[in-house]
Amino acid sequence: MRTEQLLVGVLVVMGSLAPLQAEAAFDSVEALGQALFFDTNLSRNRTQSCATCHSPNRGFVDDRDNGVGGAVSLGDDGKSLGDRNAPSAAYAAFSPPFHLNDAGSYVGGQFLDGREDDLAGQAGGPPLNPIEMAMPDKISTVQRLMENDDYVTAFKTFYGDAIFNDPEQAYSAMAKSIAAFEKTEFFAPFDSKYDRYLRGEYELTPQEDLGMTLFFSKQFTNCNLCHQLKRLPGSEGETFSNYEYHNIGTPVNVAVRKLNGMDADYVDRGLLDNPKVDDPGQAGKFKVPTLRNVAVTGPYMHNGVFKDLRTVVLFYNKYNSRSAQRQINPETGKPWAAAEIAENISLEELETGPALDDKRIDALVAFLKTLTDRRYEKLLE
Repeated sequence: MRTEQLLVGVLVVMGSLAPLQAEAAFDSVEALGQALFFDTNLSRNRTQSCATCHSPNRGFVDDRDNGVGGAVSLGDDGKSLGDRNAPSAAYAAFSPPFHLNDAGSYVGGQFLDGREDDLAGQAGGPPLNPIEMAMPDKISTVQRLMENDDYVTAFKTFYGDAIFNDPEQAYSAMAKSIAAFEKTEFFAPFDSKYDRYLRGEYELTPQEDLGMTLFFSKQFTNCNLCHQLKRLPGSEGETFSNYEYHNIGTPVNVAVRKLNGMDADYVDRGLLDNPKVDDPGQAGKFKVPTLRNVAVTGPYMHNGVFKDLRTVVLFYNKYNSRSAQRQINPETGKPWAAAEIAENISLEELETGPALDDKRIDALVAFLKTLTDRRYEKLLE
């Protein structure tokens, strides 16, 4: 079933999107999940939904400023700030379940540390997180669901008449429904300029073409070491992430830490904060994000520390450049700040390839912009 047929009640006009009307019938689990995704009643103060931090108007990230330039999200209470940047929900369905691969590397899962195996696990997290949607428990959340007669009818239709007899099962059904919606084409249309180029519907500019060549090159950049999933460059359905975990030496977002109340000695250990991981060698590693819509989903890195996409490319380039100029963060005018966790940095990957000049850096940025879904292309202007 195509997205246009599935998302009955969704209005997409000039980038705006409205949820299903309350009186609409839910003829599928996906349609139910759509309504739940936009429902602010599933937060303690009835002010926040999944879509608040994963806005379909901007690549399914938090498009609010939140007093921190969008680096992290503001909670339902209007004052609590997180410490990590909200990952895009676009193309998230392609991340495999969290596992240790044959090479001994952790791969997949949801959230930046992979602590949930799949989309349903991820969807069930924010409603109960005290600094996000802040519902006190699953029972309270299920009671909110039962306030809506359409939900009650739909849940019984899709999950059985007894679904509300067990709040744990009802909560799980809610999460599964949201996950079903997130697996639809609406989140992953594969209709960017790059996709259209692969189908012969768009001709890359010379700069974009150079950027693509550099990106997929095994000689001139290290991009594809982590941001190429398919075996061959130019394969359809490329998500631009291998879903592995790396510490790339990202510095602390000092501005956020000053506002969100974290202890002065707090360290975000990344993958090591995943309950399934107890290897100290995983400290500071975060899941490689998709580069789909990367040009419109800043700020960047797991903590939103960099504002501009070109800055991110320059940050990677610093590992391969001996130029004094390349050791300066253009956003601060000062040397790149030290890594939050200096151990375990993926130097083998980061130091692959030569230093890049401005022409090649700009070409990479131009290519990354071609990974923007059609409906967000206007945001590039």
